[in-house]
Amino acid sequence: MLDIRKVSIIADYFVICTGTGDRHVKAIAREIDEKLGEMGVDPINTEGLTEGEWVLMDYGSVLVHIFDKATREHYKLEQLWSGAQPVLVVQ
Repeated sequence: MLDIRKVSIIADYFVICTGTGDRHVKAIAREIDEKLGEMGVDPINTEGLTEGEWVLMDYGSVLVHIFDKATREHYKLEQLWSGAQPVLVVQ
């Protein structure tokens, strides 16, 4: 999770995670949607579910990026947003 408040106005936080493939990426997105939906939190928009390479879930102040491994390595969001403060890193 990156705190991007000091480097961008588009959101406060990025949550970035990787699935093992398109099915896994889609499953992660469905689980996030289900669990947050149970708490009454729904995304403003979700993109990329058809392809499953990069799913973006927009929760307003939090953007969730779910990548397959190759796509995450290609876009390197952590490097692109290197001015952001890491809040939590789980490996």
